[in-house]
Amino acid sequence: MLKIEHLTKTYGDKKAVDDLSIHIQPGEIYGFIGPNGAGKTTTIKCCCGILRFDAGEIDVDGRSVRDDPVACKKVTAYMPDEPDLYEFLSGIKYLNFIADIFGVSKKDREERIAKYADTFELTADLAQPISAYSHGMRQKLSVIAGLIHEPKLIIMDEPFVGLDPIATHRLREIMREHCSGGGAIFFSTHVLEVAEKLCDHVAILSQGRLVASGTMDEVKGDSSLEQVFLELEDKGEPNV
Repeated sequence: MLKIEHLTKTYGDKKAVDDLSIHIQPGEIYGFIGPNGAGKTTTIKCCCGILRFDAGEIDVDGRSVRDDPVACKKVTAYMPDEPDLYEFLSGIKYLNFIADIFGVSKKDREERIAKYADTFELTADLAQPISAYSHGMRQKLSVIAGLIHEPKLIIMDEPFVGLDPIATHRLREIMREHCSGGGAIFFSTHVLEVAEKLCDHVAILSQGRLVASGTMDEVKGDSSLEQVFLELEDKGEPNV
């Protein structure tokens, strides 16, 4: 579903991502773990076609992000850690705007908006301007917007930050449901506990380089990663 091969991205003299290769299969929740500044967000933005990269290839559902970005975006949802929303719109107008972009029919969008707004207890707030939303409400709106076109691949950057425990639990259920239906999820976190409870496989990034990948049991059994794990411990995020 998502294939990253020898990805390299530099900023000036610094390699933010250095020769990274990972593969995410359909039906898989894949965690991208690393301390802040490790290169996770840069990688994610390259996968979504937001940032150009210097070397390597990224394929989404068999198509190249570099050569066929529109086709890749049609089957991808990106949920950033800090949603950049149009604050002058109401929640419902924003969701309809996103649905228009992806060509979602009136019937389908109404059903999906009703379903997910109810799931995240946002229905009563959809008529309000986004400028009045709290951070948590914006996160929920971003999740609904990402799900509205039923993407094959969901890419999320620190998705649980800012969500209350109930919303966190419901998002986890949606993630599992999505992958049970053949979709795939690639999400970043700097919290080990989150990855342990959710992920089928993980990749650990440190200073832009892949230092380990596999199941959580496999990577936690690697004694050479002790310092990396120490950096990731005791980070506060909602229970999942």
